[in-house]
Amino acid sequence: MLRIGLTGGIAAGKSVVARRLAELGAVVVDHDVLAREVVAPGTVGLEEVVAAFGDGVLAADGSLDRPALGRVVFGDVDARARLEGILHPEIRRIAAEREALAGAADDRAVVVHDIPLLVETGQADHFHLLVVVHAPAEQRVARLVAGRGLDEGEARARVGAQATDEERSAVADVVLDGTGTEDGLCEQVDTLWQRLLREVEQESEVEPSRA
Repeated sequence: MLRIGLTGGIAAGKSVVARRLAELGAVVVDHDVLAREVVAPGTVGLEEVVAAFGDGVLAADGSLDRPALGRVVFGDVDARARLEGILHPEIRRIAAEREALAGAADDRAVVVHDIPLLVETGQADHFHLLVVVHAPAEQRVARLVAGRGLDEGEARARVGAQATDEERSAVADVVLDGTGTEDGLCEQVDTLWQRLLREVEQESEVEPSRA
C-alpha cells in the first residue's frame, strides 16, 4: 500500500486533483468529509463544539451551521485551535480505519489522504509521498470571491488562516501547478499517477525479501 498526503491552499485546485486520482483508481480519504461526519447531529463531536462555541453555531434544525462557525474561528487563532482540538483526533481515528480497510482489500492500494490542513497539523512526514497543489494566494482569493460568493475580507481571512505557500512547498515531494485550467491540472495528475503505479510495483517487488 502506498500512502499519499494531498494538500494545498483553499481554492488552489486540490479537489480537482483528488477527484482525478479517485477516477484513476486511488482510494481517497477526504478529511473534509470526515470533518462533517464527526459533527453530524447526535454526535459527541457536535455536542463538544456547541459546548465550546455556544448555540449560535447551530442551525434551526439542530445541525451545525458551518458558515456561522466559520465566522467565529477563521478570524480567531485561539478559537480555531479549540475547534481543531475537538475535531482532529476523531478525524484521524476514522481516517486510519478507512485506510486499514483499503489496505486489507488490496495490499497494492494507493490511499490518498486529502487534508486541507496537513502542514498546519504537523502531518507532513506521515506519508510515503506528499503532494501539494499550488496557486498564489491572490489568485486563490479571487477564486473564492468569484466562485464561492465570499466577500474579499472573508476570502483573505480564510487564506490567511492556512499555512503559507512557502511553508507548503518546503515540505512537498511533488508540487502540482493549480494556476491554469482543470484539464491542465488533470494532465499533471495523470503523469503523477504513472509514477505512483511504478512505486507500487517497486514496493511489491521488494516485499518478499522483507519477510
